[in-house]
Parts: sequence; C-alpha cells; structure tokens
Amino acid sequence: MAKTNAQRQSDYRARHLKDLDGQAERLNLLVNLHAKRALERLAACYAVTQREVLEGLLREADRAALERAARVQNGENDYYEKRLRLDKESVTQ
Repeated sequence: MAKTNAQRQSDYRARHLKDLDGQAERLNLLVNLHAKRALERLAACYAVTQREVLEGLLREADRAALERAARVQNGENDYYEKRLRLDKESVTQ
C-alpha cells in the first residue's frame, strides 16, 4: 500500500531532523522578507547556521530582559511565569 503524504513527511522528519541531545523543539513560522535576508546575511557573515544566529539572538534578548526584570520587585519570577511586560523597544536596544 502506498504511503500518504503525511506518512512520507513523518518518515523524512524521523530520518533528517534528529535532535541529538533531546533539547530541541521545532518552530514553524513565517518572517518578513527583510528579516529572513538579515538572518541569511548574519549566518553567512559569522559562518554559522541560521539556527545558531537565532539561538544566539534569543539568548541575548533573554539575558537583557532578565537584567531589566531584576530591577523590578518580583521581576525575575514574573518574567519566568510570563507575567512581566516590558517595552518592546527594549528588546533590541
């Protein structure tokens, strides 16, 4: 019996999208064309994968948010509980 598209896709993912340390989660999203091109340029510039660029940028943004959260009463706890709200502009400054 022939496989369905979903079965073929599942088999492909099982073969090619291995998470060696068991710590990865899949993201499936659309980004603005300019953001995608910037991601490509950054990866090429630093000779790393696009995943490494994204992970590094997210770690840096997380660190910056935690620094700001530390200045607010219960800020760190609220940050980890997803209750803290900071100005959007602060993410990239």
